Amino acid sequence: MAQTLRRASYDPYRNLNYQYDGSAVRVAEEEEVLRPRPQVRPRRQELARPKVAVRQAGRVSPFAVTGFAAVAVMAVLILMSFVQLTSLSNQVVGLNSQMTRLQSEEATLRARYELAYDLGAIEKAVTSDGSMSRPQAGQMIYVDLTEPDHVVLYQEQETSGSFLESLEKILGAVLAYF
Repeated sequence: MAQTLRRASYDPYRNLNYQYDGSAVRVAEEEEVLRPRPQVRPRRQELARPKVAVRQAGRVSPFAVTGFAAVAVMAVLILMSFVQLTSLSNQVVGLNSQMTRLQSEEATLRARYELAYDLGAIEKAVTSDGSMSRPQAGQMIYVDLTEPDHVVLYQEQETSGSFLESLEKILGAVLAYF
């Protein structure tokens, strides 16, 4: 007869006796006490550091001190120039407002001046006493301005002097430029 071999299948719950009481926490039995195991850290090999000679503190360079002092002086000078710029800007604004006020006052005074003097009355007064008279036909000259303006400037030719004199003139002109 043929015997059939039954293959054993793996059942993880085969040999265990579980009793579910509705809690997810497993209660340890009296015999079974859980004790923490001490953790053992693997030993690391310590590295040996080479000893380095420490340099003694040196002196402060006089150039560094001079440089920092120059920077501080420049910072103070910049701040002072900003203060001066602000005060000058305020003065310019004040002077501009004063100028506009004076220009409006000038326009008012010119209008009052023109109203104060009547040119027709002055002409009558001067012509009546004979101190002023109308120009005659021969006294009037008419200028024709239809042609374009131009000017011709004649100068004397300078005689050329020595080399030193011309060099002096060139240097004088260059120095006058600067």
